Formats: sequence, C-alpha cells, structure tokens
Amino acid sequence: MANVVVVGSQWGDEGKGKIVDWLSERADVVVRYQGGHNAGHTLVIDGTSYKLSLLPSGVVRGKLSVIGNGVVVDPHHFVAEIAKLAAQGVTISPDVLRVAENAPLILSLHRELDATRENANSGLKIGTTKRGIGPAYEDKVGRRAIRVVDLAEPQTLLPKIERLLAHHNALRRGMGLAEITAQSIEAELLQVADKLLPYMDQVWRLLDEKRRAGARILFEGAQGALLDNDHGTYPFVTSSTTVAGQAAAGSGLGPTAIGYVLGIAKAYTTRVGEGPFPTEDFGEVGQFLGERGHEFGTVTGRKRRCGWFDAVLVRQTVRTSGITGIALTKLDVLDGLKEIKVCVGYEIGGKRIDYLPASMGAQADAKPIYETLEGWSETTAGARSWSELPAQAVKYVRYIEELIGAPIAMLSTSPERTDTILVHDPFQD
Repeated sequence: MANVVVVGSQWGDEGKGKIVDWLSERADVVVRYQGGHNAGHTLVIDGTSYKLSLLPSGVVRGKLSVIGNGVVVDPHHFVAEIAKLAAQGVTISPDVLRVAENAPLILSLHRELDATRENANSGLKIGTTKRGIGPAYEDKVGRRAIRVVDLAEPQTLLPKIERLLAHHNALRRGMGLAEITAQSIEAELLQVADKLLPYMDQVWRLLDEKRRAGARILFEGAQGALLDNDHGTYPFVTSSTTVAGQAAAGSGLGPTAIGYVLGIAKAYTTRVGEGPFPTEDFGEVGQFLGERGHEFGTVTGRKRRCGWFDAVLVRQTVRTSGITGIALTKLDVLDGLKEIKVCVGYEIGGKRIDYLPASMGAQADAKPIYETLEGWSETTAGARSWSELPAQAVKYVRYIEELIGAPIAMLSTSPERTDTILVHDPFQD
C-alpha cells in the first residue's frame, strides 16, 4: 500500500477537495503539510457542501487528520472553522484532529501587514488573500515566530513576543502604522490557547508510528505547484513550498514514506490573483469557461481568470513534483465546444521553447502555441466509465497524457464524488 501525496499541478483551484475526499475514504490518516487558511477546498457529500480552508479534508469523514509543521496556523480561524463544521453536524475533537507543536502561528499583526502591503499604491501586487500567510512564513524563516508549543509555556511568551515586535514595530514605523504592545499580542494568544492546545501533538512521532503500523497516509497539498516559491511564477507565488517534496519536510516524515504522487489538473486552466498566464482568454471562451465552471475562489470569492489547457506548464510540474499520475477534473465544462485548444509550446522573441522560463520578463512575454482539437456535442457530466465518454473527449484526454508525460489515473466529470472514473487507485501502487 502506498502513501499518497496530492498536489495541484497548475495554479491551485484544480478540484483537490473532491479528489482528496474521494481518497480519504481509503486512507487512515490525512495530513496538511503547507500553506495556511488560504487553501479553499470544497467537499460535496450527499448534496451537502463543506468548505474547508485550514483543516484537513479527512475531518469531515472522521479520519485522523493532521496539521503538519509546514502549515502556518491562525488560531482564531482554527477555532472558528471547527465551530462552523460543528454547526453542519461534524464533530471534531483531539481524537480525530492533531496540530504540530512546532507549527508557526498567524497573528493579527501578520494580517494587517499583509493587507497594508497588498493595498499600497506602490510596489508589486501579488494578489494575496491578505490573511497573513506570507508575513507569518517570513517570521518563521527569520526565527522569530510564535509557535503552537509556545502557548503551553505562558511564562516565557512575553519575551518571545517582544523579540517578534522588535522587527514588526520597526516595519510599522516605516509604514506609518501605530506600534503594537507585547501585552496586546499576549492577550490575543491567551484568548485561544486553551482551545488550541488540546489538539497539539508531536506530529512527526505520531505519523511515524502510524506509518510503521501500516496505516495509509494521504498528504493533502494546498494551492498548486505553479505557486511554489522556487518553481512557480516568481514573484507571483505563495510563501510556502507547494511541490510534492514538501509533504515530507512539512510533516516530519522522511521522503521514503511517499509512495505515489497524484497531481490534480483541470481540463483547462485557471488562475486567481496577479501574474503571468500565457493561455488566458479574455474573450468568449474565457467567459464560457468561467461561467460553466463556476470559477470563483472558495476562500475569497474572487473571479478566476480562465484559459485553455497549458500542457507546457503541467509537464513541467509533473517533473518538479515527481508526479506519478494525474487526476483530471472538470472535463464536463468543455462539453459543447466545437473546438478545443491545447498549448503545446511558447514563443518568446521569435524563438520556440517547451518550458516555462524562470525570468519574470520572459514569463510575461510568453505567447502560447496551440494545437486545435475537435470538440464534442455530447455530455460527459456524470460519466463513471470510459465507455460513457464521447470519442472526442477520450481523444482529448489521451492527447493530454501524451503531452504532459504522465498517465491519467482518475477522471472527474462533476463535483459529486461518485462521478469519477478510476483508472488507477494510487493507494494500490
């Protein structure tokens, strides 16, 4: 039995929530290993929608769910999301949810700094969710973060906050913001400490015990590989490592614990926020995809930018994440189009290339080179076997496989979890 990492192979919003939920039924443990509460995952179970942004998707099914050390945790949002699920009838306790003791915390000062930067009239707009994710990661790397375990040591909390504020108050003075007192941050943390601490655990030890006992572990990625701080469209990226390798570092398990990497990709491409998007369509096709695919962010409600499938990008993330197989989602959104285009390369300065360059300027200048395929008039919505798909839809899927260099392991044909064609069960690898 293989432990499975689920990773977005585009810019996020690929439909990971449904796939993770589908896999979580086969898993014993579900782990979040990076990001924060900016990761919108929607699960549809028996007609009821559950919207998660911080908690692992396994909590809805009562599976042991773990927030790893690679995640930045907003303690107030943590409490609020548990309460929201409780109102939907989902009971969450430390029996089913654990949080790494060494996970960094997101504070109010992080949210304020994030929003101030993003709203500034000068500088580069990244398109963040303004939830404090980036500033919290900055403090982690700067070795001044407040972590979950610090809440269990209230007698030493104040000096740690003062060390943090030595940095932040200097920033705030430069931005014309009022300084913050250590006592106000201490009060903010103590307000939720008793609600968060019961979930605290040595996650690395817990997961190692589960792995040695033969448990099937599902690692749930957030955002997408193209938002990776190293391998994405820098600087229009997130602040964490989003490629599959982070599953090991962000959970405390070594890389030998990973057996299968499942990449999630839409049958077209979307992006939220700023940054390059070579296949973005500003005309009727982009509008069609957005309306048919209900392309609005789960967390922010922002309208997503839409365009044709970019095989260049997905092929690159197949390599940087070591993707074993792809779960292709939202094929049904393409139903009814007479022609469907696929990007097979870029042209930059008159030269054809088959990869996404690292240069910010080159990324902005990349012009897509398309191959055009015949569309299909029949519906693929709700299909649960290859025989139910139109011939041209099958041809489209097979062409994508060829271009990206990875097989289609699963095919999703609607938001309902049962409307899935399973080609290969990742846990059986």
